[in-house]
Amino acid sequence: MIRRTFMALAASTALAFPAMAQEKDIVDTAVDAGSFSTLVAAVEAAGLVETLKGEGPFTVFAPTDDAFAALPEGTVDDLLKPENNDKLTAILTYHVVAGKVMSGDLSDGMTAATVQGDDVTIKTEGGVMVNDANVTSADIEASNGVIHVIDKVLMPAM
Repeated sequence: MIRRTFMALAASTALAFPAMAQEKDIVDTAVDAGSFSTLVAAVEAAGLVETLKGEGPFTVFAPTDDAFAALPEGTVDDLLKPENNDKLTAILTYHVVAGKVMSGDLSDGMTAATVQGDDVTIKTEGGVMVNDANVTSADIEASNGVIHVIDKVLMPAM
């Protein structure tokens, strides 16, 4: 059941991402998708572009522009200020897991340590979730890892 759910998510992704995405790194794959401009701007502001273009592999739970837009008004603008770089970096690295974790590797209730240091929890009952964010597209391969698209911005305990 879990594998079928992810296979359906992965199949639906083919329309949203270029067929040759696995030849590009995570950052370039996100840029080409067109629905992650806020995430890319935040990664640039935090100085994480070179890291996410690095060898990896990385697993990125990528919030869409709509996910960032759903945050309280002014949150994104506030996070992008230079004086909030540490907080922005903590939030962004909470969306990244070291290693390439494909949908077939997930199980209900499992936890994964993020680069930020805290764990995220995977739920597969009634749809796949990372903490309280729904996975809307899975297994988008890049040259240095994989992207799973989520519909919320994950917030670490601060």
